[in-house]
Amino acid sequence: MKTRILVVEDEHDTLELMAEVFLNKGYRVDKASNGIEALRSVKVNEPDIILTDILMPGMDGMELLRNLAKDYPHIPVIMITAYGTIDNAVEAMKLGAKDYITKPLRFEELTSKVERITQLSSLIKENEFLLNKLQQKYDFTNIIGKTSKIKDLLELVRDVAATNATALIRGESGTGKELIANAIHYNSSRMKRPFIKINCAVLAESLLESELFGHVKGAFTGAIKDKVGRFELANGGTLFLDEIGDISLKMQSQLLRVLQQGEFERVGGTETLRVDVRIIAATNKNLEEAMERGEFRQDLFYRLNVIPITVPPLRERREDIQYLVSHFIEKFNKIYGKNIREITPKAMAILKNYDYPGNIRELENLIERIVVLNRVDVIDLENLPSIVPASSAENGNVNLDGGLTQAVEEYERKLILMALEENGYNKVQTAKALKINRSTFNSKLKKYSIN
Repeated sequence: MKTRILVVEDEHDTLELMAEVFLNKGYRVDKASNGIEALRSVKVNEPDIILTDILMPGMDGMELLRNLAKDYPHIPVIMITAYGTIDNAVEAMKLGAKDYITKPLRFEELTSKVERITQLSSLIKENEFLLNKLQQKYDFTNIIGKTSKIKDLLELVRDVAATNATALIRGESGTGKELIANAIHYNSSRMKRPFIKINCAVLAESLLESELFGHVKGAFTGAIKDKVGRFELANGGTLFLDEIGDISLKMQSQLLRVLQQGEFERVGGTETLRVDVRIIAATNKNLEEAMERGEFRQDLFYRLNVIPITVPPLRERREDIQYLVSHFIEKFNKIYGKNIREITPKAMAILKNYDYPGNIRELENLIERIVVLNRVDVIDLENLPSIVPASSAENGNVNLDGGLTQAVEEYERKLILMALEENGYNKVQTAKALKINRSTFNSKLKKYSIN
């Protein structure tokens, strides 16, 4: 869509000439001869940019700017002023004008200023659109799960997002720790500021130091220019330190200083830099055991663990698997142009009985594989990869590592889950199908923590 410009000028010939110039440049142009006409035009056809003279009869350009700043602060304004009224232009900039130009007009300069501001406005709108998409993506309602553990987790995350407190997210690989970090940032007061991420496990100590704190030119071989670190990039926003349990003791000491004092130096530099950054860290390591071995500093742990957040593994929230499966089927249907409508109860029971050592990430990859490799409308047992039934009650295989009693209990739990699935989660019908009385059935549900 063409950019719409409102030109406000009391000199008729100048107004017509400016309008013609911008029409020839492909803009849509509205015209007004004073501030009052301009405000009427803005209400009817809200422009993308306004060019206005300062000296006009009736409502002048300065009064028009004050009204625009109050009611339409998002519309950029360029002031046009005579050579002898530069002070007015400076005052206009203080009131919110984006730029000014002096008479006699140089149309090449004027169109250049308009193009620059138009491009800037487009970038701002694009950034606002992308931010809105991110906020929608990481809204709490998009974190899938109905179990009490997930509900409690979301309630905690919502409370944490409303603060600036440091948070430590803990959980196994693939449980969604980064998703929780995103949800905290994009639902916080810092959501319009940077959200910078770094995986501490994938970088050597020297590289991690440079990535976090930056470096100055000549600090080491290959440092051919100054580099801004992640802390500086995140200033005013949030820094997500993933796999924090993998950093060295030296890096822990440097990180502790930033957390305590909010200051650091770039590698090879002497200038002390100060930043305002919220820290969210995550790990799948047992930091308490690491502290006992002397591999993780206690003082850093307490600085990071202000708000502890634990993300449960998928095997502890099995009732959420059906919702995640439906979500991933819908997602990969769109990506691969498939039309899988549903999954049979038996196939779903198999998926729910699998332990998923890779957690949600493994389940997502599993569903993607099923969607890609099958040309069916309904997923059934034969469509499941061999890894799933091989570890499920459908094949009768059980894990004997914990002895006979544990193996029997594991098998019994899986049979109960399958029976519940097949009977629509009706407890009375399920108890009848299993040929046990209701009180015994309720005792077993309690024993195996089946909600």
